[in-house]
Amino acid sequence: MNERDSIEVSTEQRGDALIVTPTGDIDLHRSPAFRARLKDFASSKPKRLVVDLSRVPYMDSSGVATLVEAMQIARRQSTELVLCGLQDKVRSIFEIARLDMVFKIVPDADTASKA
Repeated sequence: MNERDSIEVSTEQRGDALIVTPTGDIDLHRSPAFRARLKDFASSKPKRLVVDLSRVPYMDSSGVATLVEAMQIARRQSTELVLCGLQDKVRSIFEIARLDMVFKIVPDADTASKA
C-alpha cells in the first residue's frame, strides 16, 4: 500500500462513544484502507461509533459506500453510527443522494458523543 492509498485515522473514546476521525480525501484509492479501519473499530462493538468527517474535504461514491457498509455492520451488532462535522462538499453528496435521511448526522463530535 503506498501513501496515496493510506489514510490517517485518529480515535478517541468519550464515554460510550468511539470517535473516529479520518484526515484527507476519501476516494477510490483511500476508501479500501478506511473501510478496513472502520471494520476493525466496529468489531470492538462500541455502543456508539462516531465518524467525524471534519477533516475530510472530499469524498467520492466509494467513500459513501464505505460509510453505508459501516452502517450495516453497526446495525447488525446494535451499534449506533453517527456522522458529524461534514464539510459543505461532503454534505452536498449526502443530500443529493438523500442519505442525510438515512444516516444520523449531527454538527460536531461533542454533540455526537452525547446523541
